Formats: sequence, C-alpha cells, structure tokens
Amino acid sequence: MQYISTRATSATQPEQFSHILLGGLAPDGGLYLPAEYPQVSGAELDAWRALSYADLAYEVLKKFATDIPDADLKALTSKTYTPEVYCNARAAESAAAITPLRVLEREGGKTLLLQALSNGPTLAFKDMAMQLLGNLFEYALAQDGAELNIFGATSGDTGSAAEYAMRGKQGIRVFMLSPHKKMSAFQTAQMFSLQDPNIINIAVDGVFDDCQDMVKAVSNDLPFKARQKIGTVNSINWARVVAQVVYYFRGYLAATTDNSQKVSFTVPSGNFGNICAGHIARMMGLPIDKLVAATNENDVLDEFFRTGVYRVRKSAETYHTSSPSMDISKASNFERFVYDLVGRDPQRVRALFEKVESEGGFDLSGHFGSDGDEWALVKHYGFESGKSTHQDRLATIRDVQDDYGITIDTHTADGVKVAREHMQAGVPMIVLETALAAKFNETILEALGLDAERPAGFEDIESLPQKFVVMSTDVEQMKTFIAAHTGL
Repeated sequence: MQYISTRATSATQPEQFSHILLGGLAPDGGLYLPAEYPQVSGAELDAWRALSYADLAYEVLKKFATDIPDADLKALTSKTYTPEVYCNARAAESAAAITPLRVLEREGGKTLLLQALSNGPTLAFKDMAMQLLGNLFEYALAQDGAELNIFGATSGDTGSAAEYAMRGKQGIRVFMLSPHKKMSAFQTAQMFSLQDPNIINIAVDGVFDDCQDMVKAVSNDLPFKARQKIGTVNSINWARVVAQVVYYFRGYLAATTDNSQKVSFTVPSGNFGNICAGHIARMMGLPIDKLVAATNENDVLDEFFRTGVYRVRKSAETYHTSSPSMDISKASNFERFVYDLVGRDPQRVRALFEKVESEGGFDLSGHFGSDGDEWALVKHYGFESGKSTHQDRLATIRDVQDDYGITIDTHTADGVKVAREHMQAGVPMIVLETALAAKFNETILEALGLDAERPAGFEDIESLPQKFVVMSTDVEQMKTFIAAHTGL
C-alpha cells in the first residue's frame, strides 16, 4: 500500500504506512491518502460478522498497514481493543462489544440507532483511534530506538484521549494546545490534572482554529520539525483516521443481517475527521447510503453541503457553544474529501486551499472539473448535512432522556437532532456517539435539572491540582518553548 499527498507534485515520492505514521502533514503541505482505496468483498464482510472488535480492526488495518508484519499488527490490535480498556460505565456485555448499538426509535419502517463509542478511558470516541495510535507509536519508535515529540491541538476530547494514550510511553512527549477557558470544566480537568512529566498542556489565548493553525505552521517548518522530532496526533494523522474506519464496519455489520442491506450514518462534525473515515469506508465498498454531517452553530460544513460554498470563519466569528468540541471553522480533514471530489487532481486541490488562505474559501457549486460536475459528486458520495443550536440540543437531550432513559452528551444530541431530519424507511440510521454526558455536565444540568452520572474514578476530577501554561498565538514563541522542553 502506497500513500500519496493531496498536493503531490511530480517530485513527490509515494510512502509506506510506517513512514507516514509518526507525522502529520506531507512535506508539500498536503494530507496523506492511499494511492488507491483497498476494496472489501462481500465474502469478507460475511466472514467479518462474527469477529471480535480487535480481530475486525486487524482485518481492516492490514489492508492499509501492509509494511507491518501481520503477527505484530494482530498483537497491536489485540492489545488495544480489550474489555479491560473499554469498560467505563457500560455493562460487561457492552464493554466486550466495545461499540454496541442501542435502538432509539423504530416507527414507520424507520430505525434510529446509537453506536456507543465512549467506552474508552477518557469517555469519548477519540479513544477508539488514539489508544491504537499510542501503541503504534511505541511500536514504531522501539524499532529504531527513536523518540517523538507530539505537537497537537484540541477543542476538548482529542487532547485528553491523546494524553491518556501516550502517558508513560517510552520515548514520547506530548505538547497539547487547547483554547484557554473554552472547554468544559470536565474536559479541562481531564487534561490539566495529569502530572506525568511527558505531558505538557498549553492553554492558548485564542480559539481552536488558532491552535490548529499553529500546529500546521510548525509542521510546515520542515527543518524545525525534523530537528525537534515533531509528530502529530490530530486527525490530519492518517493512522488516526484509518483506525476510525473500523467502527463504521462494526456498526454496519451489527445493524444488518446480509450485505444487500444499506445503512446511513449521522456524524457530529467539526474537523471532518470522523465523517472522513466514513467516506473512506464507503469508498472501500461498505454499503453506506448517506453520510450526514451534523454541525452546531459553527456551520461551515453544513453550508458547504447545502450550497457548495466552503467559507472559513475568522476567529472572531467562531461561536463558543455548548457542544465545544465542534467549535471549529476550518475543517482540517476536509481536504481529503475534496481531493476525491475533484478527481484526485492535486494541482486543483492546491489551488483551492491556497484560495482558502488568501480569500477565506471557495465555491464548487456548478463547477465542472475534469470528471464532470464536482458539486453533483457530493450527492454521489452520499453526503448530506444539518445544523443544531443550543435550544435544539437541550430539547433533544430532554426528549431522549424522557423517551428512552438515556442521557446523551451535547454533541451526540446535535447528531440525533439532525439524524431525525434525514431518516428514510428501510435504511437504518446510525448516530455515532461522541462522548459520555458527564463531560458536559453544565448543559446536562440545564436540560434535565440534574447532574449526569459519572463513571467511577471521575467523581471529583475538577478539584484535582492542574498543571498547564498559558501562551499567545505567536508561532515563534511556541517553537522556542518546544525546543526548551525537548532538549534537542
């Protein structure tokens, strides 16, 4: 399996999985994708229905990580996806299933399902990929006796998932940026209470997009990146995206009985990484009907899928909402989808995203490229979208609690609200859960008048001592800080 950049030039050389594992952006500023998507046959899908999550992960990942010996890859997935790691507040049988489906609605031939993805150690779907990434990083570094300085950005859940996956890992340090005072109290405490010497939290005086821009700026300084041995765990990292592909296969196989059936997925979306994994699963041959992007008030992606206009908001135009992990106005993974949308034309991709930097966006509505009407291809790839507001999520949290006795978090509420607008008879709609409700208790309390239940070990996390530094959005200052703390 060879990987290419979305902005590849004639001089760009294809890479193997292990060579791109520890990095983020390609040297040309693009994102890595397989030269061709591997295909999954009906016979394989049939065989995969009886597999454990760990074995399913191995089968999917070995199509992408072809340069890792099979025995090593199988050992890595077996180590990662165990009921002991994914247990939290779920019943034992749910933990064993890792990502169980729960029925919310069945009426008029329409079915609404919720796929639980918050069984991991930080109570969020980001654990599904990050736990594997931590083990892959440690494995790859041990091969060469090397070390890695992870530089990442988070709007909430990515940071804690990365830090819990990397804490204590040999040869790894984590520098994690987050927007100062713009995460929930639980999310903040989950990150900042870690005292491990290899975990360094940096609260940035800005919004998430500022943090993300700093990560890209440092990644684009190739000499600094090489000298400081910088890697990334943000969703621009290919290994993290491909690990998320697995639970789309699991969700489909759990919701169907044979391969003639289709399902749709609604995905709470900010950075486009999670739903991009669904696009990849669909390109591999998974029978997905619709992929529905659910946004909050920061509706850049909803605007694109409704109009064809991708219009990045300025920092001052990014709303601070009650689903803060989606408070994003520049979707860093969107470039991977656009690459497929424009016929895998790297020159066109480069031009479009240079236009994002110079003009704040681009318009694909009615544009005819080398492969025909690019805007029409959005529907061909099964994408739709919708938007949810604070009042919508309060109403949805109440409704789901009243009708089904389930307390969902704010981002999942955005997903449920939008999913109901796109359901159709005969095609189950699966909403991907984002996190446990306890991580966003402020809004749960507002919606229900009571606190969300907390798993054991998290009862009083906000009172723990916190360790972090506050910094500006100055990239050069950030580089100086990193260099001072790596000793390289």
